[in-house]
Amino acid sequence: MHPKNFIIKYRWVIISCTLLVVVASILPLTRVSINPDLESYLPQSIPPKANTDKISEIFGNNEPVILVFESEDVLSEATLSRIRDLSREFNRMSEFERVISLFDVKNIRGEEGVMIVDPVVKTIPKTEKEKEILRNEIRNNDLAYKFVVSEDFKYTLIILNAGKETDDRSLMEVLDQKLREFPGTEKVYINGQPYLRDETNRKVARDMMLLLPIGLIVMFIFLWLSFKEKRGVLLPFSVVVYSIVVTMALIPLFGWELSIIGILVPIMMIAIANNYGVYFVTKYQELNATQPDITMERIAVESFNYLKSPVLLCGLTTIAGVMGLTVHILKPASQIGVVASIGVGFALLLSLIYIPSVMTLLRKGKVQKSYAGHIDGPVDRLLDAAVTAANKRPKWVIYTFIIFLIFSVTGFVWFKVAQDSNNILPQHHPFNTSIRILNEKFGGNKMIMVMFEGDIKDPALLKRLDSYEKELEKIPNVGSVTSIATIIRKISTALNDPSDNQYDKIPDTRDAVAQYLELYSMSGDPGDFEDIVDFDYTKALLTIQYQAGSMKEINQVINTLNHITKDDPRKTLTGGYSLIDKEICQSVVTGQYYSLLFAFVIILILLSVIFKSILAGLLGSLPLVFAVLCTFGIMGWTGIELNIVTALLSSISIGLGVDFTIQMFWRLKTEIASGNSYSSAVKIALKTMGRGISINAFSVILGFSVLLISAFPVIRSFAFLIIISLLLCLLCALVLIPATVNLIKPKFLQKQ
Repeated sequence: MHPKNFIIKYRWVIISCTLLVVVASILPLTRVSINPDLESYLPQSIPPKANTDKISEIFGNNEPVILVFESEDVLSEATLSRIRDLSREFNRMSEFERVISLFDVKNIRGEEGVMIVDPVVKTIPKTEKEKEILRNEIRNNDLAYKFVVSEDFKYTLIILNAGKETDDRSLMEVLDQKLREFPGTEKVYINGQPYLRDETNRKVARDMMLLLPIGLIVMFIFLWLSFKEKRGVLLPFSVVVYSIVVTMALIPLFGWELSIIGILVPIMMIAIANNYGVYFVTKYQELNATQPDITMERIAVESFNYLKSPVLLCGLTTIAGVMGLTVHILKPASQIGVVASIGVGFALLLSLIYIPSVMTLLRKGKVQKSYAGHIDGPVDRLLDAAVTAANKRPKWVIYTFIIFLIFSVTGFVWFKVAQDSNNILPQHHPFNTSIRILNEKFGGNKMIMVMFEGDIKDPALLKRLDSYEKELEKIPNVGSVTSIATIIRKISTALNDPSDNQYDKIPDTRDAVAQYLELYSMSGDPGDFEDIVDFDYTKALLTIQYQAGSMKEINQVINTLNHITKDDPRKTLTGGYSLIDKEICQSVVTGQYYSLLFAFVIILILLSVIFKSILAGLLGSLPLVFAVLCTFGIMGWTGIELNIVTALLSSISIGLGVDFTIQMFWRLKTEIASGNSYSSAVKIALKTMGRGISINAFSVILGFSVLLISAFPVIRSFAFLIIISLLLCLLCALVLIPATVNLIKPKFLQKQ
């Protein structure tokens, strides 16, 4: 069917169907929910995640919430009274399965050959003398010292294990209520995955409510400043709004939830969905200025005829780039790849048929000065400079780009992969403050758990656990290693004199071990051990507490653990959130390789097919390679780490940046085929299509710049990097590609 007949004859059908789809998308849009749990971003089959879940089933919830109290002296009467009152209250509450504090940790000691088990703090000291006696007792109790109270006695902890049936929001509300119910002068910081998830959940909601309207307002203003007429704003802007509604509705329709990186989805639509509409408005203004007698219906049809191929190809390459995320290991990244690809496809379809259909119903607007031969603004001056550089100094252009590339990639020396997810929240957030305190005062905030199965009362097994503890504690960044062997040795110090051969030792017989535990149960509570050994003593946990400032330090702990336990037949599972965190970081790197390779290969093939030349594919990929390498180099220079958000950068920037190159190639090909020289074609292409490319690029950059006010540092870093990457792609399309074309004069641009 002839384009004229299709666009004009079915314009009302096209407009009606578009509005119907958008209205139908509003209902599922109301069911969008947020998932802040980073652990769930990994496939269930990932070993550390599966192992941690199995350990949790046996030993209870391994996601403690830690309250960190800061005071001049935690042994002061006021501070201890508050800790006591809170501990009692938490112990009475059904929300908490286990509470550990100075009033819950046990002091195991012997008196006249009898073992006595009582709390570390039995009574609150009233005098300085009583306080110093208590301080010395705590120093001699390695179950409390540097575990729930710091070496300088300025910090103390309450560790809470909440039941899995309590959701994060309710848990945080309970804690907030109790801290207000039992006030004090101490500073209180909260740590733990439930707190991190709750904070992330609230900040994602905040970002969605704030960034989306600001992004739309910024885009509206930019389109008005660029085109200076209502249709230039409303046509591409309507496509943006429709695309956001439809794309966001896809998330609940697919049964998915909005993750922290899901914040990017509506902003991506703001940045991308107007691209193709911008080209139609640019073409309309060009035709309106150069052909005064042309009608709006004719403008719509001619714009469609000219732009359908390059816009369709731009859309397909953008979709190909974004689809690179679908092969990412992290589930939210692959989900973004799916919904964003469909959203871009929907925006592309609307730009190709909805915008021309609406254009046929409008009257012609005024002629814009820039198309009447007048310099009108910074974009036009930028294009004049690009023409001069590409036509008069092409070699210098290429040399300049090479020098900048070399300088940028030297930043690879300092390129880092994030070693955990702690950088999600701002550096000075209370959560990160608590991490610094745990690392500096309590041996670390990271945990690894190793489960052993067998007869846990077997002295041979206990001695191996004891040897593992001693070996691991030699590692500088390991704060503590605990297991049932720790308790058995502690009991031995209470029952034996220092001069005795069995003092601070694992007994040589199973009967002796059993007797130790029986004696403990007579004075203490056997439930004290439930987080390190199961009820029938067939499974036990070795828990490693450590800190790490780099992936190298994490690997040092893991490698040592694997080395010393490699021949132990009783070792069955190794888990812990720090291993899940490490797996997430490794998945970021692996996913980056997969998505980057996928996007490059697909785009190389598409460009080669579009222009029927391998050289076109290679030359068109040149700006993308340049932008990606420079951006990663800049990450090294600026100290920005590769994390769950910045890992999405390359696929998105490739998908967007290739648009500029295709549009430039297409216009150059058109002008050269019309008989113009390469230099003349460069001048015409930059003066016409260059304006659309520039407006397109700056609109995308402005769209992503809204992310700079996100509550998440990782989102702000992504915004900075995507802006840099798109600017580099734009410079390549406006300067490097025209200069290279002038030098090598590729024959694929001469083909009809």
